[in-house]
Amino acid sequence: MIILVAGAISRFTLRVLVRPLSLLRDGMTQVGQGKLEPVQVSPTGDEIEDLGNSFNQMIGALADSQEEVRQYQELLEARIKQRTEALEEAMQRATVASQAKSAFLANVSHELRTPMSGVLGMIDIVLDSRLTPEQRDQLETAQRCAHSLLALLNDILDVSKIEAGKMALESIPFDLRNLFEDCVKSHLPRARQKGIALAVEFDPLLPRQVVGDPLRMRQILANLLSNAVKFTDRGLVKAAIAGRVLAETGRVELHISVSDTGVGIPPEKLNAIFEKFTQADGSVTRRYGGTGLGLTITRMLAEMHSGKVWVESEIGKGSTFHVGLEYEVAPGGATAEAQSSAPGAAAAVTPVDDASQPGILVVEDNLVNQKVVTTLLRKKGYRVRVAAHGGEALEALGQEEFALVLMDIQMPVLDGLETTRLIRRDPKWKDVPVVAMTAHALHGDRERCLEAGMDGYISKPVQPAHLLSTIRSFLSSGARRDAAPQGAPEPRSAPIDEALAGQLLDNRPNLMKGMVNLFLDLAPERMQRLQSAARKNDAGAVIRQARELKSAAERIAAVGIARSAEEIEQDAGRADVEGIARQLASLEAEINRLVSHARPANSVAV
Repeated sequence: MIILVAGAISRFTLRVLVRPLSLLRDGMTQVGQGKLEPVQVSPTGDEIEDLGNSFNQMIGALADSQEEVRQYQELLEARIKQRTEALEEAMQRATVASQAKSAFLANVSHELRTPMSGVLGMIDIVLDSRLTPEQRDQLETAQRCAHSLLALLNDILDVSKIEAGKMALESIPFDLRNLFEDCVKSHLPRARQKGIALAVEFDPLLPRQVVGDPLRMRQILANLLSNAVKFTDRGLVKAAIAGRVLAETGRVELHISVSDTGVGIPPEKLNAIFEKFTQADGSVTRRYGGTGLGLTITRMLAEMHSGKVWVESEIGKGSTFHVGLEYEVAPGGATAEAQSSAPGAAAAVTPVDDASQPGILVVEDNLVNQKVVTTLLRKKGYRVRVAAHGGEALEALGQEEFALVLMDIQMPVLDGLETTRLIRRDPKWKDVPVVAMTAHALHGDRERCLEAGMDGYISKPVQPAHLLSTIRSFLSSGARRDAAPQGAPEPRSAPIDEALAGQLLDNRPNLMKGMVNLFLDLAPERMQRLQSAARKNDAGAVIRQARELKSAAERIAAVGIARSAEEIEQDAGRADVEGIARQLASLEAEINRLVSHARPANSVAV
């Protein structure tokens, strides 16, 4: 009986307790494996059944939550996909906008310089004729206004180049004191004209020689001085430079300040004046002129040097602009002026015989420019034919012989670059000099012209004396080439004195290559500034620009370029306008020789 009772109790326990617990355990195992399915619950009517029902409710809640999470995840993925597509579209639009901006700047440069070339060319032609004193004064006033417009265009292009990252800073030794004093002296005539004093203060403890970009430092100082003189009607403008040498780095920390006793700036406008096209108020523009780009360029150039610009001002008492820059101290301390230029005299340019009337083909689509150039050339006895585009130029070359081709770049039907390539493919025309005469003035334009096969580059607006001397230079070179077979030609020296370069740079070819590439990258802008100073007959600026170019050329042993720059400096000291124009053409030819030497057609331009 005891055995039977024990068996019955055991069976009852298995059915009532163990089996429901086993089912509950199996269900929990499935849930643990991620299967959110209801657990089979035995109707025992006790706490185990209640536990099973509660567990099923929890599974249902988890399943609902999981479904909500899945739906939210799908929604989030859809939104991420939409945002990614929108971002990609925005990036594409930004890329297209950047490309459009670059194309716009190139076209604006061309479209503005083209009429400016016509205006300045026509004024130069009229000024070369008989005029009454009143007429001459009026035309010279118009000429000054045109040059002011050209300077404004250069400022706009400077801002654009900096924003596009196309402006590179040079790293060369230069004389800090000479640069500072020369820049201040260039503003003396304007200060004297207004009856204000211009003072200079240079810290004698500063090193004379530093390593940096003298052109950009001069631009910073010139912008600040120009503003100070412009906005000061009485009193004083003072330019000061001080600083200290950092012993731990060997660099010099410069502090430049330009103070004036002018109109002053309201406190709420102190930050705004550094923004593009912004001045303190509308009356400033009406009274003093300008567009507010000078301080913007100054701020951008200072930031490129990892420096800063700030201003202190009080209404009615004047302003003080501060610039903080840092440069390396040049080793040795020898001034740039102390470097001796390479020996040798500049080659004389044989003038064109007017009676021979060599033919010149002018390829230009703008009617005003056609009239300006043809008038200038015919007055000097040249035979001129005009082609409105590249197709007409090729047709004209096939009909008659020309001693030289002046080629515009942007033209309908067939542009100047493609036309030049076609000219160079024909053996009959391979020796005809082709000179670019274009309003394109952005970084790399000169290199593209030379790579296409052109022999020279003249940027518009063209100075008549520069144009004529460039033509004489190429024609006289052509005459010498024609005469060469009759006798042994005199060998022409290489554009770089390799032995001297090895001494200057410790026989480090990679360093030499980098310095030459840097020189060529900056050469178009330097030439543009030199030509601009020559057009304005600013002898002081011509001397400074020529001196800087000569120093840069001497550092890479480019003896021909240094010699031409020195000739320009001497001609400017003698106020020899024709000599300056002649040597400008020679300088351009030497730079082009260096381009051909350092960057041949089968190499990649750096």
